[in-house]
Amino acid sequence: MAKHLDLGKKGELMAKQHLEQQGYEILDENWCHGKAEIDLIAYKDKVIIFTEVKTRSGNYFGEPEDFVDARKQRIMAQAADEYIYLMNHQGEVRFDIVAILFKNEHNYKLNHIEDAFWPSAT
Repeated sequence: MAKHLDLGKKGELMAKQHLEQQGYEILDENWCHGKAEIDLIAYKDKVIIFTEVKTRSGNYFGEPEDFVDARKQRIMAQAADEYIYLMNHQGEVRFDIVAILFKNEHNYKLNHIEDAFWPSAT
């Protein structure tokens, strides 16, 4: 497997563990709808949280969370709409980002950004 894919999988596992430690229930991992994939779908306090995980080995081109652009947000929102419909969820939803920046294999910074964005309806 390519090194960047290994790093991404490691980041998703770390994000999942972080959310669980914070009391979130993980409902789904890598949930797909069409071409969209939502890394983690969690539940806490009657809110479904759609979470994008971004893991990087450097911030030369920006912080990991900077790569969740408007296009990605729209795609996530479309997938989230389908998930909400399928689960018949009548409560609140939220979009979070878990950004993980590795300095080396054992030194990293994890930044959980709650309510990171609200996708536009376009």
